[in-house]
Amino acid sequence: MKSLFARLKQWLARLSFRTGVIVLLCCIPCYILSFAQMALPLSAQTKGVLWFVLFGLAKTFQYGGITILGVEGVKRLKQKFKKKKTENKE
Repeated sequence: MKSLFARLKQWLARLSFRTGVIVLLCCIPCYILSFAQMALPLSAQTKGVLWFVLFGLAKTFQYGGITILGVEGVKRLKQKFKKKKTENKE
């Protein structure tokens, strides 16, 4: 089982930075939908199942994107956000 996860992690790490950012951004709509569906007139069981599925998808996209980006990709992403913040202040 460990080798399966190791191979999956290696495969994800070979994907591009752009792919990692796209996968990471896919978690945003899932988070929004997981909580927005609570306002719908559905039964408590249906809401619970929808929340479980959508929140699980959001976490999967989040951790998958971070795995694809890796340490260097996360650093690169942080630098881009810092650069934008300093440009906006000027």
